[in-house]
Amino acid sequence: MAKTETANEMKLGGAFTFPGTAVTVYRIGYGAMRLSGPQIFGPPKDRKEAVAVLREAVDAGVNHIDTSDYYGPHVTNHIIREALHPYPASLTVVTKLGARRGDDASWIPALTPAELRQGAHDNLRNLGVDALDVVNLRLMGNGHGPSEGSLAESFEALAELQRQGLIRHLGVSNVTAKQVEEAEKIAPLVCVQNFYNVAQRADDTLIDALAAKGIAYVPFFPLGGFTPLQSGTLNDVAARLKATPMQVALAWLLHRAPNVLLIPGTSTLAHLRENLATAEMRISAAEMKELDGMGRQS
Repeated sequence: MAKTETANEMKLGGAFTFPGTAVTVYRIGYGAMRLSGPQIFGPPKDRKEAVAVLREAVDAGVNHIDTSDYYGPHVTNHIIREALHPYPASLTVVTKLGARRGDDASWIPALTPAELRQGAHDNLRNLGVDALDVVNLRLMGNGHGPSEGSLAESFEALAELQRQGLIRHLGVSNVTAKQVEEAEKIAPLVCVQNFYNVAQRADDTLIDALAAKGIAYVPFFPLGGFTPLQSGTLNDVAARLKATPMQVALAWLLHRAPNVLLIPGTSTLAHLRENLATAEMRISAAEMKELDGMGRQS
């Protein structure tokens, strides 16, 4: 087993242990959002391939899957259950609460204690588990970025679910540094999930502060999201490394800080294999400096 763990650690960018836990995940995980249909709503075009992508990811050693029951809604969690249940003991499934979907595919805040309890039970049922490994409180904020405001009532509701044994560990998503501090006063955090990539660098200071505490930072939209990253710098570095620009963007994140965990999403086997190959890339200090120039804020 030790040999397999070492091999997977090398293949998947190293390992990270969530603070105050015995939960260790490899740094390249998988984001399940794109297993649902267009606009993250409805069923996928090819459910059979969606199942195959999940199974191949886990077979390759991936042990960190990010999801939410509002993807679809319910669709993504149903596919995860179909593909992987009963789950390997080493697998950590991280979900999010804080929203629901309208019939028109709109995103509607669902942050009251009652809504969060309902969301937790939806995730439990649809994933087929007795307790959720990690739950992130996902604030709606301002588009894909956070906005200030107290999260205490909502996060306290999740902390109560944790005390009841329905949630093992807690995180926050789409939050400011002030909101991270507020959450930490209520219950221990194992991760923060925010919008961040080589061009979107507002959280540089926060990442370093979390690294000092041993808290994971999980960038969503690591490749730009619905508007993929486009940069001459990425293209130039990729050409020199004989890689794709998106592989370079992921590799930069792995090199950025040891507490950064990746959850790139895809609905195809070919793209999954491309993402997993990122761990084999080595970026020089000069190339890191070149890439840093794309988005580092003063």
